[in-house]
Amino acid sequence: MLKAAGIALGCVLVASLAGAAWAYWHLNRNIDSVDINSALGDDRPARAMVTPDGAASPLPSGALNILVLGSDSRSGERNATLGGGGEGDGARSDTAMVVHIDEGRTGATIVSIPRDTLVTRPACPRESGGSTSVAYNAMFNSAYSVGGPVCAVKTVESMTNVRMDHYIEIDFAGFADLVDALGGVTVTTDEDISDEDSHLELEAGTHHLDGEQALALARTRHGIGDGSDLGRIGLQQTLVKALLDQVSATDLLANPAKLYNVADTLTGSLTTDTGLDSLTELMSLGRSLQGLSSTDTRTVTMPVLPAPFDRNRVIADEPEAGALWESLR
Repeated sequence: MLKAAGIALGCVLVASLAGAAWAYWHLNRNIDSVDINSALGDDRPARAMVTPDGAASPLPSGALNILVLGSDSRSGERNATLGGGGEGDGARSDTAMVVHIDEGRTGATIVSIPRDTLVTRPACPRESGGSTSVAYNAMFNSAYSVGGPVCAVKTVESMTNVRMDHYIEIDFAGFADLVDALGGVTVTTDEDISDEDSHLELEAGTHHLDGEQALALARTRHGIGDGSDLGRIGLQQTLVKALLDQVSATDLLANPAKLYNVADTLTGSLTTDTGLDSLTELMSLGRSLQGLSSTDTRTVTMPVLPAPFDRNRVIADEPEAGALWESLR
């Protein structure tokens, strides 16, 4: 369950390793990718217009929208141990955030989409050919289950009319390992947390969490508030900002071994679109975000209200939700 800018900023760490050919080769082949652009073709929202700089810039500076998913896949022994996926072999998008990076790349907005949101899931192309059927009042996180990253992107674009320029995915084990590689993360909670499902027990206050504890915090739902997904989203947003602060505070350049460990963990944990599936592309993105901090990052949740026919689900609260997405175009 990751999230967002934390991963993007982590890409900065890779930059100083590029001079070593063997490290570059190893880290480059770590990255898995999905060709979302080819799968979806031209039937998508338009790309954002880029304002010319007036001068050549070595780094990209235009606005970007990145869909970041945390997958609850059970594939692999560690994911199963950490609780991914429940029963069955499938995976769902346990966490979904749209990361909007402002033009100039000095500010960002992270919008969480509740996984319990009921949406119209569009027809999505299947890797084996053909397509899935349109589904009405479908759970948002079902898009990933039936059509993987391609359907997740198509569903988000359909419900927001915002073009996703990139896609990043991380699973349970990858998130926990990344937090450990960074030396843990410090968070402050406003209330006691006791959740038998995520196995997290925390008193209100400030805590330094290891990777497994941070993952439990990101998954905690029944131990806070009314036990809904909305309470968990608040914890996830707190965790995103804490990760950004941890990346900024960790002097990795002074510790090459730790730097390599973070870069190796990061690249080995990611699935991206083909526009971000090389170190060169990740380095370019990361370096363009060097000035972005947690204080420059706004976290919000898509406005929702209880579904009238199922109080355990939510629907987009209009026109507020539409206005939010409009602001990101």
